[in-house]
Amino acid sequence: MGVARLVLAGLAVLAFVALIVVGVLSLVGALDPDPESVALPPPPASSPADVTPMAVASTGPTASAAAPTASAAASGRVPTVLVQCERDRCPMVFLKVVGGDVLLNREMVKDEQAQSFDAKIDVVLADSTAVRVQVNGAVRPPGKSGERQEFTVSRDG
Repeated sequence: MGVARLVLAGLAVLAFVALIVVGVLSLVGALDPDPESVALPPPPASSPADVTPMAVASTGPTASAAAPTASAAASGRVPTVLVQCERDRCPMVFLKVVGGDVLLNREMVKDEQAQSFDAKIDVVLADSTAVRVQVNGAVRPPGKSGERQEFTVSRDG
């Protein structure tokens, strides 16, 4: 009976150490300053071109700020909403299909874009001056510095 208790205690300690290791690895991964190492979730299988988070090559001020993706340009479609980060780090950006999936819920880095072609999108910006927002191809004016904005975007036509 003494050996069984020791084995059980050893397994408990091993499980505890494993939980600590997993927690530390998760914390290090969450605090990693390299955004390229974070994998983006795949888009829904039913509509692969509906949401396109992408990073635009930072070549300076001549980089195309509102260039749609190649597939969108080829089809002539304008995204319902396009959000582009204009600072080195942009606070939380949240995009969600009304009554559906969360498309984006994280910080963005300079020149990174996220767009959606869904009919109605809820948008929440922690700092509306940090990002450039296009709604159906038209630039939405930013709010005051540090202002949080919440709005719903609907597709035209």
